[in-house]
Amino acid sequence: MPSTTVKAPQEPDATLSHGLKQRHLSMIALGGVIGAGLFVGSGAGIAAAGPSIVLAYALSGLLVMLVMRMLGEMSAAYPSSGSFSAHAERAIGPWAGFTAGWSFWVLLCTAVGLEGIGAAKIVTGWLPGTPEWAWVALFMVVFCGANLAAVKNFGEFEFWFAALKVGAITLFLVLGVLAIAGVLPGSDSPGASHLTDFLPNGGEGLVVGLLASVFAYGGLETVTIAAAESENPVRGVASAVRTAMWRIALFYIGSMAVVVTLVPWDSEEVVEKGPYVAALDQLGIPGAGQVMNVVVLAALLSAMNANIYGSSRIAYSLVERGQGPRALGRVSGGVPRVAVLASCAFGFVCVLLSYWRPDDVFPWLLNMIGAVILVVWMFIAVSQLRLRGRLEREAPERLAVRMWAFPVLTWVALAGMVAVFVLMAREPDTRVQLYSTGGMTLFLAAVGYVWQRARAKA
Repeated sequence: MPSTTVKAPQEPDATLSHGLKQRHLSMIALGGVIGAGLFVGSGAGIAAAGPSIVLAYALSGLLVMLVMRMLGEMSAAYPSSGSFSAHAERAIGPWAGFTAGWSFWVLLCTAVGLEGIGAAKIVTGWLPGTPEWAWVALFMVVFCGANLAAVKNFGEFEFWFAALKVGAITLFLVLGVLAIAGVLPGSDSPGASHLTDFLPNGGEGLVVGLLASVFAYGGLETVTIAAAESENPVRGVASAVRTAMWRIALFYIGSMAVVVTLVPWDSEEVVEKGPYVAALDQLGIPGAGQVMNVVVLAALLSAMNANIYGSSRIAYSLVERGQGPRALGRVSGGVPRVAVLASCAFGFVCVLLSYWRPDDVFPWLLNMIGAVILVVWMFIAVSQLRLRGRLEREAPERLAVRMWAFPVLTWVALAGMVAVFVLMAREPDTRVQLYSTGGMTLFLAAVGYVWQRARAKA
């Protein structure tokens, strides 16, 4: 059972290297918020919600800010490559750490395969006739090799990927604001003409947009996993969490506001080409589609790299806590290489399933991971509720980051998560995901609980 006192943090990651520099961590935090889901997936949300997509991203962004603040508080107090999984074990019990950790591992490994497929589709568009699976295999080999060699390789890849993404979206925002202000040469300001019908599809459209926006924020947790291998974990987590608010506001909410102001929400190009390409086309930027393809490719490869890293560290942490096959915990050169290989292998199996069983097994797998991020957020909130009181009583000096207005905003965040679950249950497209993820979560929780009881009796 979880301890009722705050102990000095264990050093479960002592054998891992600390090769990530502060510049790596800062850019991972900055670029980690910019994913392929923002560049491409937001188009479906705009088509459903219209201009109210800005409100949807603002509401879900507020929820994500609260989650990151809670996670940052715990990760600064207890730096660990297990992140929320380790916190859940400490706060709730081993079964909770087991459930949160292995469900997130499945999510990340599956995402590795999906991102590889997406990246391969872009490259085969440039080089028709080349097989998609070969490109996926190439990407997998490159990033698997980089992660096997040293953690600093992961940091360097993410540094430059993030720099490209941040540069691209910053340029987009500057051009968009200039066009809206009517000072961009060759373009006329649309004013507020595209914003008059704020809720074109009513509340239902807003709900669809809200659900789409919630899942676009996935991946922010990686920085708290990476912080455990940085030169100064506490400072790294604190810096990343404290800047989360403006990053979310600028990159997500700001860019959605620019898009819906420049482009009619019901334009077919918003879904077909993606909202950013549609906006750049509206401004008459030559080669906008190919430029954004390069940026989206970078976003996909960045996510692929980050998910190989994150999944291997989560698996390593679970094994170190006695919750997985011992082989996955082997470390050499400061890297859990068996865990890296296992994560990559699972990801590539997902790619093969997309070709071999596209009508049954693969969709089932996608549905199973559909709401995992919300399950993880629930564990984060409950863990923070339980750990904060212990820390304040017994080790207040570890509270380098504090949750705002505790415990009120933690309860508000939990209520928000429950509301999202309810909304998912109401929508046919997300209901299957909710039930499938719920089934996997209950299965893992049962296994974790049985393991916990058996270990207690041993």
